[in-house]
Amino acid sequence: MRQSSRVLLASLLIIWATAAGDDLSAEALLQQMQSAVSHQNFELSMVKARQGRLEPIRFSHGVIDGKEIAHLSYLDGKTVEYLQRQNEYTFFENTHEPYTLKGARFPGVWSSLVKMPLPRVLESYDPVLAGRSRVAGLVAQVVRLVPKEADKYGFVLWVDEQSHLLLRVDMVDREGNLVEQVLGVDLDRQSTPAPWLVTLANSKLPEALALEDAYPTPQQTLSWHLTWLPVGFKVLSQDRHQLVSTSQPVDYMMLSDGLVDLSVYVSRVDPKQAVRQQLIRQGATSLVSYVNEVGVEITVVGEVPAETAKRIAESVQPLARNEAVQ
Repeated sequence: MRQSSRVLLASLLIIWATAAGDDLSAEALLQQMQSAVSHQNFELSMVKARQGRLEPIRFSHGVIDGKEIAHLSYLDGKTVEYLQRQNEYTFFENTHEPYTLKGARFPGVWSSLVKMPLPRVLESYDPVLAGRSRVAGLVAQVVRLVPKEADKYGFVLWVDEQSHLLLRVDMVDREGNLVEQVLGVDLDRQSTPAPWLVTLANSKLPEALALEDAYPTPQQTLSWHLTWLPVGFKVLSQDRHQLVSTSQPVDYMMLSDGLVDLSVYVSRVDPKQAVRQQLIRQGATSLVSYVNEVGVEITVVGEVPAETAKRIAESVQPLARNEAVQ
């Protein structure tokens, strides 16, 4: 009987919120969500789900003397943590020494959405209100980000009715099938920052580098270009460097539409030994490797459908006729 009462109460809360809430536009809700995550003290426990694999994540946020501090950690396996102090982000990953970048952002779709440049993102996605639901026991408003072209994934966001914090994200393909999900399971809102966040706010960290200073070589003009990109994508950086794993020289280009980042690698290979075409997909992330007729391997990695990554790879062309990658 008690369980039935709880279900009835939850249903009544959703009905009341629908009737009594002053509906904002989808864009206004997204603006509210982005403001909320920067101005509150809270801890959100989430689970990232892709291809049957579950990864527990914890995001903690505080505001100390008007300054933001946030900590993101993956709770299973090897220690992977990230720390934000205002506009500086420190990366603690098991494959590298810790480093700090200015103007970066935490990895993952949840972090991308709460920090996305909204006006730019809305140039290639339509925001649509999709009603109300519940996540982690809380009433949430649902907003869809629908790509204007079919060559990207769509996003479904659940935003807490009271705190306006992002509680859940689904990435879906053009048929509406789920490809990746970040699901909030517990939200703890706090009146003051957690003491351990205060300690981190005053800790000594690696000296911060600007993003443009973090690349191993200066930005360069490459001998090739992309003849096709999905709507909204722009080149953020490009350079020529060696891969850490193989010491092989590659040309590199990073692209973004403000929400999704893509990496493009171009290098010389022996066409007799190389795999002509390769596709690896993990959740929303596709890796497409393609070797063209002159022995140039193009690899595209990012959270786009495999068909889109393949089309980008096949669009790589030399800047001049008959010019090949050096």
